[in-house]
Parts: sequence; structure tokens; C-alpha cells
Amino acid sequence: MVVDAHVHFWDPRALDYPWLRDEPALARSFAPADYSALADGSVDSVVFVEANCAPTQSEREVEHIERLAADDPRVAGIVAFADLSSSDSGGAALARLTTVERVVGIRQNIQGHAPGFCVQPAFVRGVQLVGDGGRTFDLCVTADQLPQAIDLVRQCPGTRFVLDHCGKPDVRNNAFASWANDIALLAEYENVWCKLSGLLTQADPGQRSADVLAPYADCVFDRFGHARLMYGSDWPVVNLGGGVDVWRAVVDHFTSSWSDADRQSFHADNAVRFYGLRLHADR
Repeated sequence: MVVDAHVHFWDPRALDYPWLRDEPALARSFAPADYSALADGSVDSVVFVEANCAPTQSEREVEHIERLAADDPRVAGIVAFADLSSSDSGGAALARLTTVERVVGIRQNIQGHAPGFCVQPAFVRGVQLVGDGGRTFDLCVTADQLPQAIDLVRQCPGTRFVLDHCGKPDVRNNAFASWANDIALLAEYENVWCKLSGLLTQADPGQRSADVLAPYADCVFDRFGHARLMYGSDWPVVNLGGGVDVWRAVVDHFTSSWSDADRQSFHADNAVRFYGLRLHADR
């Protein structure tokens, strides 16, 4: 069984995604029926992660995904956006999301924000409230932001975190050492997990191979182990880095020596356990 712990769906005709203006290859609708891995059965269930629509439309995004999931229950969970930087609106948004059973986690991108954003008191308190409500928090940061992400995690011991895209190492410039050091520090917190995802889009075309990406995959495996590492495709953004088939080939090469039990944990069980998913067969 495979649970893809990181996919996106969007429809620019229904909601505004400002970042798509700079990515014409992605500026169209993407729905479950468009994801070839769902169509051919190589993925059994997916977790939708908020796709950075206009913040005022985030609750409409959840409604849109709920409609998609009603038609395709293999959409097992939603990681929704909430503006945790606002002490006035963050708690209210979290309260409204508690009524949506399929919402299993929260994400507000830290990537793209100025230094200090994720350790400001309102944001820290918002992430603490996420944990108080039994939800998880997806950490979307770039490698240079990892030290402040570590500070955020230190202040939120009651919240379970998952690091998206391995913390976005700068593969293009071979900036491995400082990233690996920060990954080691972050992984010391047992409430932090990691998605093996997103590496293709951090690499130049000539670097998109198992040989080049192996040190990065080995590093997160060495630090998070079989129990806190999960598979994600980052579809359809992965199309900018060669596509999901290329990524699956890299992942399959990396995990080829693992036992069946460890591969099952990585490909499905860890995501189910972390997010508390109820898969479509259980609904």
C-alpha cells in the first residue's frame, strides 16, 4: 500500500493562486483524476496539502477539496491553511476547521517570509494551539530557515511536526554540510517527522538522479529512521523537476534494500499514524 503524504490540487478558475502566475506550466486545474499514480493504482490514498491560494480564500479551498474527496475518497486527509501569525484570526480559523473531519493538519508556509516570522509570539502560540487541538503542523521552510524552525519546535513540545521536502536543501549549489547539521539538530526532537519529497525541484536537471540525491535521502533516513520518515511526491509541483515517475524511481532505488516491513512503514503506515488517517476502505 502507498499513501502519498504530499499532493496538491487546485483550480485557478475557482480560486486565486498568485504564485501560479510565475509558473505557467502549472497554471491549470489539477484534480485527483489527473494524478496518474492514482489512476493506475500505484498510489492508494493521498494527503492534500494546502496549495497557497489567496489567504482570504483558504476556507473555500478546504470546501473545494471536500467536494473532490466526496467524489474520490482516496483523498484521505487535508492539511489546511490557517493564518497563525494573527492572534485575532488564527484561533478562530482553527476552531472553524475542527468541524471538518478530513482536516488532519495545518500548514502556513514559513518559506518566503522574513527572518523571525515563525518565532514571533503570535505564530508560536498558534502552532501550540494546533497541537492542543490534536492536529499536526507541516513545516515548509528552506534550508536557511531551519535554525528558526528548530527554535519554533523547541517552543512547541505538544505539537507534532513534519518537515516538508526535507527542508529544501540547496542541491543546486551542493550546500550539503550546513543543511545536514541542521537536520541532525531538528531530528533530535522526537515530535518531528520528515517527508522524503521535493528534492527534484531543488536540483538542476543534471542532478536529478539517485546517485546525486542519495546523500540527502541517506541523511534524513539516518536522522529520522524508519519510524519518522514518509513518502511524498509533491505532485504536481514535481512536474517542474522531471515528474513523479522520475521521483518514484529515485525513491525505489533508495529503499530497494529495505525489508518489506520498513518499506510499508515508509510508503504508508507512517503517514497513517502521523496524520491519524482513516483510509477510504475504513470510511
